Amino acid sequence: MHPNRGEKETLDKRGFTLLEVLIAIFILALGLLAVATMQISAVRGNRLGNEVIRATYLAQDKLEEVKNSTDIASEPDGSDQQGIFNRAWLITANTAYSRIVTVTVDWTVGGASHELVLTTITRGGGY
Repeated sequence: MHPNRGEKETLDKRGFTLLEVLIAIFILALGLLAVATMQISAVRGNRLGNEVIRATYLAQDKLEEVKNSTDIASEPDGSDQQGIFNRAWLITANTAYSRIVTVTVDWTVGGASHELVLTTITRGGGY
C-alpha cells in the first residue's frame, strides 16, 4: 500500500456537491429578487414624487394668477384640465378687501386617486 494514496483520495473529494450549488443559487436568487422589488418600489416612489411636484406647480400657478388680478372680486371660480391633472379653483369672500382662494388639483394613475389642495388669503393686485 502506498502511503500517499489515502491523502490523494481526500483531496479528490474536496469540492461542492450538487445540493450545495443548488442551495447557493437559491439564496442568490432570493437576494436578487429582493433587490428587484426594491428597485420597482423606488421607481414608483419617484413617479409619484414627480406627479406631486407637477400638481403643486399647477396649483401655485393658478394661485399666482388670481393673486395678480387687479380686481379679485370679479374673478370667477373655474376649472380646467392639464394632461392627467384636473384643476379647480374657488374664490370666496373673507373680508371686504380680501378673498380666500382654494385650488384643488386631482389626478388618477393606475387606479389610484390623488388630490392636492392649496389655500391662500389674498386681496388681489399682487398681494
